[in-house]
Amino acid sequence: MSRKFLETESPKWVEQGIINAEQQQKLLGLYPPDEKAIGLLPLLGSLLVGLSVLSLVAANWQGLPETLRLGILLSSLAGSYAAGEHFLRRGNHSLGIGLVGLGLILFGAAIILVSQMYQLIGYDVTGLVAWAVAATALTYLYQSRALFIMTVVISCIVQGYNTGQLGAFSYATAAFTAFTLGYYWWRHPDALLGTVLSVGLLWQAGLLVSFLHIKITWFFVGAMLIYTLGDWQTDRPAGRAMQGPPIAAAFLFMLGLAIFGEAGSYTDMLRPPLLAYLAALGGVFALSLVAKRKRGRLGGATDWLLLLPGFYLPGGLPLAIAALVVLYAYTGTLLWRAHQEQNPDRVTLGTVLFILTTAVAYFKLTWGFMDKSLFFLLGGVLLLGLSWYLQRRAAQTLASEATDKPRS
Repeated sequence: MSRKFLETESPKWVEQGIINAEQQQKLLGLYPPDEKAIGLLPLLGSLLVGLSVLSLVAANWQGLPETLRLGILLSSLAGSYAAGEHFLRRGNHSLGIGLVGLGLILFGAAIILVSQMYQLIGYDVTGLVAWAVAATALTYLYQSRALFIMTVVISCIVQGYNTGQLGAFSYATAAFTAFTLGYYWWRHPDALLGTVLSVGLLWQAGLLVSFLHIKITWFFVGAMLIYTLGDWQTDRPAGRAMQGPPIAAAFLFMLGLAIFGEAGSYTDMLRPPLLAYLAALGGVFALSLVAKRKRGRLGGATDWLLLLPGFYLPGGLPLAIAALVVLYAYTGTLLWRAHQEQNPDRVTLGTVLFILTTAVAYFKLTWGFMDKSLFFLLGGVLLLGLSWYLQRRAAQTLASEATDKPRS
């Protein structure tokens, strides 16, 4: 429940006599106004100030004496952190964290500028790794969501630069990010931070696969390890947020097979050694099942349908059809689980994915032999009918649940 929901619905409850005005105010008092948007302003302001300072200094950097350059860098760093600490002690948390974030940005800029002065940045990534370490230390020190997000972004930048420019992969950076930020998220479960960390770790996994020049489907072993971490999290919203990006990646991959699998020209890029791949994926699957059973969520095992290795089938229409079958199986079980849980958001998600799968299936199976005007007409009618039916089912299920609650 949120304050916005209460502000919308509670006047009706007062009119119907369910609660009185005093109880309404007490309920609203339990959910203070959302200050996230207000809190973002100092962070954005700090970012813009930092960019303006960097632009001004960079435009005149080469003409400044070396001692003056170092003095500017050190004084700006010290000033940002000191100002941030000052406002934090005075209770202005948003502005204080914004200034600390500005100091973190300036610290990274200082590393880059000093490395350029002494011609180090093109040969070694140690300085940038120090930036990620400093960001992690600040995250733990201030326990800030904003600094956590900045740390994930910085780690991704460091790894991206190392892989793209230096032709290497920093296993230390990847492990440091996974363990330190993963532990922080584990101790401070949060849905937004779970999603951000999951995306950041997927980025690192993708860079590793690219660096090693291995089959791209190995990516999903790492992705499902991230998914399994969400299974073991006791805070369900945070765990589900961690699992969202891996499942989205798997769904998009399977959707790509359904759309382009008929060509069959790229399927060799997807086929790692069968036994090794199945053993690795099976090990992760076993860890996931143990967690789901321990948490009483075995129904969520249907998410693994998207990891069925259909790409080992011969390329062509059979592969595309197999991918569509998997997509229908997944979206169908997603809808079934959503109805069982009485979760309107997941019902909507399942409906959208089911309609999307149907649109792809209709396109693949009828485009080649049906007149184009008839194709669009029947396709539109089919999707509208499906949408109406699924929405009607969702409304009936939620209505029946609402009528059953007073009886229990």
